[in-house]
Amino acid sequence: MSIDYSNIKILPEQANEISNALYNIAGEVKALPGELDFNFRIKTKSETYILKIGRPHEDFEYLEFQKNILKHLSKSHLNAPNIFPDTQGKLISTIIDTDGNKRYVRLLSWIDGRLWSSVNPIKDNLLFSLGAQAGKVTSALKGFEHHKIHRQFDWDVAQAEWTSKHLGLFSTERQNMVSYFQKQFEIFQDDYKNLRKSVIHNDINDNNILVSSELENPEVIAIIDYGDTIYTQTINDLAVVISYAIMNKPDMLSAALPIVSGYHKEYPLMEVELSFLYNLVAMNLVISVTKSALNKQKEPENEYLLISEKPAWDVLEKWMQIDENLAHYSFRNSCGFKAHPNEEAFLKWAKNQQMSLQYFFPAIDFNHIHTIDMSVGSTWLGHESEYNDIELTNFKINRLQTEKPKALFAGGYLEIRPFYSTKAYQKEGNSGPEFRTTHLGVDFWVKENTAIHAPFDAEVYSVYNNGSNKDYGPTLILRHQTDSGIPFYSLYGHLSENSLNLVKQGQKIYKNDLIAYVGNVTENGNWAPHLHFQITLDLLGNTHDFPGVAFPDTVSVWRSLCPNPNLLFKYEGLNEHLKAPHEKIIDFRNNHLGKSLSLSYKKPLKILRGSGVYLIDDTGRKYLDTVNNVAHVGHEHPKVVKAGQDQMAVLNTNSRYLHNNINAFAKELLKTFPKALSVVHFVNSGSEAIELALRMLKAYTKAKDMIAVEIGYHGNTNACIGVSSYKFDGKGGQGAPEHTHIVPLPDTFRGLYQGKNTAEKYAKHIDDQIENIHSKGRKLAGFICESIISCGGQVELPENYLELVYQSVRNAGGLCIADEVQTGCGRVGKTFWGFQLHNVVPDIVTIGKPIGNGHPLAAVVCTQEVAQAFANGMEYFNTFGGNPVSCAIGNKVLQVIKVKKLQDNALIVGTFLKDELLKLQKSYPIIGDVRGQGLFLGFELTDNDKMPLTEKANYLANRMRDFGILMSTDGKDNNALKIKPPMVFTIENAKELLDRLKQILEEDFMKF
Repeated sequence: MSIDYSNIKILPEQANEISNALYNIAGEVKALPGELDFNFRIKTKSETYILKIGRPHEDFEYLEFQKNILKHLSKSHLNAPNIFPDTQGKLISTIIDTDGNKRYVRLLSWIDGRLWSSVNPIKDNLLFSLGAQAGKVTSALKGFEHHKIHRQFDWDVAQAEWTSKHLGLFSTERQNMVSYFQKQFEIFQDDYKNLRKSVIHNDINDNNILVSSELENPEVIAIIDYGDTIYTQTINDLAVVISYAIMNKPDMLSAALPIVSGYHKEYPLMEVELSFLYNLVAMNLVISVTKSALNKQKEPENEYLLISEKPAWDVLEKWMQIDENLAHYSFRNSCGFKAHPNEEAFLKWAKNQQMSLQYFFPAIDFNHIHTIDMSVGSTWLGHESEYNDIELTNFKINRLQTEKPKALFAGGYLEIRPFYSTKAYQKEGNSGPEFRTTHLGVDFWVKENTAIHAPFDAEVYSVYNNGSNKDYGPTLILRHQTDSGIPFYSLYGHLSENSLNLVKQGQKIYKNDLIAYVGNVTENGNWAPHLHFQITLDLLGNTHDFPGVAFPDTVSVWRSLCPNPNLLFKYEGLNEHLKAPHEKIIDFRNNHLGKSLSLSYKKPLKILRGSGVYLIDDTGRKYLDTVNNVAHVGHEHPKVVKAGQDQMAVLNTNSRYLHNNINAFAKELLKTFPKALSVVHFVNSGSEAIELALRMLKAYTKAKDMIAVEIGYHGNTNACIGVSSYKFDGKGGQGAPEHTHIVPLPDTFRGLYQGKNTAEKYAKHIDDQIENIHSKGRKLAGFICESIISCGGQVELPENYLELVYQSVRNAGGLCIADEVQTGCGRVGKTFWGFQLHNVVPDIVTIGKPIGNGHPLAAVVCTQEVAQAFANGMEYFNTFGGNPVSCAIGNKVLQVIKVKKLQDNALIVGTFLKDELLKLQKSYPIIGDVRGQGLFLGFELTDNDKMPLTEKANYLANRMRDFGILMSTDGKDNNALKIKPPMVFTIENAKELLDRLKQILEEDFMKF
């Protein structure tokens, strides 16, 4: 029967009147959510309370029961509400509403904190804190006695059989899902009823959890509302917590695990309880969706009763896709138990087995194992284009086999590999994309058609052709058991197609029987010939396939489930691959490398491989790189790599010998410049280029005094630091040298002069500095400036600024240096060089490592006049400046930019990205300014008064890193985010960047 919800609803103004009448308390009132009670926050000048007004005909004994719970908890260390008496001394007051109904009222203390439902993000440390707090509550409720804890209660998971009567409320698809879990619940009742029981909270949901006000690393400080407290199986409480806390998480099982760990830390769980947890989570969700369906009929206007319906269905659907046993093993692992219950017994059995690989491969004559390194950072694998070339990989393996005829080539257990890049190996995790990269078996790199014999007696579980690209191809799975009856399975992947006819499902196999042959590349899933051999203690419901690689953060579970096959063989060289802890690497750096070296991000990354717009770390995770402009045409571009390798194999020497490469590169480079800039000097780095440019400038002008821009950075040598305000005005700096004169950063957003038409005002400071130099009886040597100020925060120069500045400098007899180390080579999109955006032609241009795609290559390009003045009889010789290898690489970079139209790409993608950032700015005013050109962009985080939000910028960069996108901060106040990715950055890459930015900008820490 439907209830007229509007007739019983209490409005905030009514609540204030009731509070004043009963407790002499009145204040600011805010309605709060509640299933049964009408809840209100009453905020006075000095205190805050929560007023709870019941429905008509509420059970007084039930309220007494809740009161007694709070009195019991007041003796514990929990942060739990206190209950206050009314003016008559009653802890439970009575009112008569306008319809003549008796209503009960209670006043509780308010606990400061944020509701879980309002917190963003929910990270693992907060989930752990929730589990721990829930465990503390269970512990605190020990010893509580009241007859109501033994009541009939629909929300008690142990009593969930009532939901079976209401299957008709759902669609056929949903009925199937709900009835599946109901049947599972029915099946295990006998064992479930024997689990330990205790008094539990039973309703730890979004609106009953209070979180601290600390935004970056919050903790759960209290759990409230004990109205659903019940005596039941203890594990039910954890199931309830999990079922609500994992809502809206892409990876629900991963989200559940820190909750389990936290709970276990405070209230130790029993192993037997964990085997029920997966289904109990589902049954609490079944109760929730059934209740929602019934409540729709009873009180269609009560939004609170429907608040969790859609998320509950979403969780139930995704939860059903998780293998129950895998969830069980993961829960065990989170509590510190062996993930698989049979692991220890299996390891003990395997230790006593004596199995020779000679029996496994009787046709191979070998006397030792040789491990092939196929890890992420393997130089044997080489470039991505090499390891994806099956013919080349096969050739390299065959060559190894020829060089080492007595070796068996094998390895790979728990090795993190770069191969698994298709969508089949990827998922959306709770912090962005994750990749299955950790190899769970041992690979034996043997020739095609090599015979394989059974290691143990067995029964054929399945034989099947998993024929998708990069799958196992023909696959055999055998079922075995240990002497004590523990079942386990051995898997043989990448077999020949004729292996499919050697054995049949259900067939008995005896030790040393021929069971299969190694397949060739056309039949084995498109791999170089090898056998993938893997052991597992549980096939997790798979019938003919099984994961051969795992996500790195789940390895502790999979290692237990899939033990190292070398436990059977006991060969040196087949041990598991262990990842070196970052702490050891960091400790060595701190002790033995330069003391002023820094590391990016709060959690530093160990990067082992690059590919296009991605950097890949030691777990095989790919990071979208929006920072490293040095990898100009993409990390490890295959044509650039090959150009360097080919020339390095022939010759690398200095420029005192004739060679075509230096001329060819210089010719192609000069094609990109105005005719006036026609002489090239090759060096090895941007700093060397600036250093040389300063020498040339001073040789031409016979002067020393330089004008440079505030926050400018031009390199790390003495002379470069001497014109870099970013350094000498920063930490450890000692201010400008005598002959360096700084003009204000021409920032039209937060600078000295803001808005449009500020060029003349900023340029006037150049004239002032020239006058200052002349007043000291000295001459101006020149002016140095980037075409877009990078370390200043990607600051675009005002229109006409450089034209005015160049005119003033030249009128004073000085030269102009354009520092194009970061902005050059097509990056700004509209033009090839940044200075061309400003309609000026410098006297000297400096180019840095982007011209070598990260190879140590740089250049100085100048006019004939400057070059002649520098050639004063003192030879300029740079041992490796202009060497054949560097010139081959540089020429290839220019060729790739031209052929792949990367300058056009920078314009198209950069324009799209900048436009979208400007749209984003309208929704998120924390983005104070968006600026830059092409793929040299930035945005600045400020408050409404343009004050810098440095901490938020740092937070944003680190959170983007968490989600697999690399960004960095810069600017005068380190509040600007830089975007200067490899030039192969695509529209799709830009969309991914924007999506993640939106996600992080919604987080609590980013609000102001």
